[in-house]
Amino acid sequence: MPLAVCATPIGNLEDVTLRVLAELRAADTILCEDTRHTHGLLWRHGVEGRLVSYHEHNEARRTQELLPRLEAGERVALVSDAGMPGVSDPGARIVRAALAAGIEVTVLPGPSAVETALVASGLVAEQYRFLGFLPRGEKALAALWEELRAWPWPAVGFESPQRLPSTLRSLAAAQPEREAAVCRELTKRFEEVARGTAAELAERFAEPPKGEIALVLGAGEAGGPVDEGAAIAAVAELVEAGLPRRRAASVVSRLTGMPRNRLYDRSL
Repeated sequence: MPLAVCATPIGNLEDVTLRVLAELRAADTILCEDTRHTHGLLWRHGVEGRLVSYHEHNEARRTQELLPRLEAGERVALVSDAGMPGVSDPGARIVRAALAAGIEVTVLPGPSAVETALVASGLVAEQYRFLGFLPRGEKALAALWEELRAWPWPAVGFESPQRLPSTLRSLAAAQPEREAAVCRELTKRFEEVARGTAAELAERFAEPPKGEIALVLGAGEAGGPVDEGAAIAAVAELVEAGLPRRRAASVVSRLTGMPRNRLYDRSL
């Protein structure tokens, strides 16, 4: 049997997929970060299962224990407390080990805090960068903001509520006018999406809020202001040279940071 990697709700327990519930019911063993947390999800949906802890402190040992059982045909499902295992959560180690041993791995998709925050922020674009958990310390944060200064697309990272005020102050000091959004408690009862400039958000969140946080940054400076007319003219020149219009718009978009669809429409 394959190792089944199952995405679970990021907050609202109703967001679990039917396919994940079926896999959890069928599994001989369910690996989870916190057995109490996963038990609540199973109880909510009337699922019974054998839960085994799998977290950052025991994943090496658990991986060694589980590989022989997977090879013997045991049905194992892997979940994290929220979202997709292996993405900022334990899971990547056992997936790699299973693949190396020739064991099939199947992934059951589901809720994503990253994409939920990105869309809710209103800053979504054709590309984005996932930052994982933001670094600690002023120097590390300052280096990240400088790295992202010219990144022409949005970026999404996770931050603790306790560190959020200092992180926003750091961002505001480096790029006060950069658009951003603080997404708090996504899909839960007290969900909040606060949008504004870095300076505005730093003032708004001067004290730590409650709940889990995803921070979305809008597009960076992309090397300075872009001449829209010149960008549209560049699309036209590429089209005259024989490049399909959508491909031409995509090329210029990557170089300038301007939205591809806007370039395409304005060049018609």
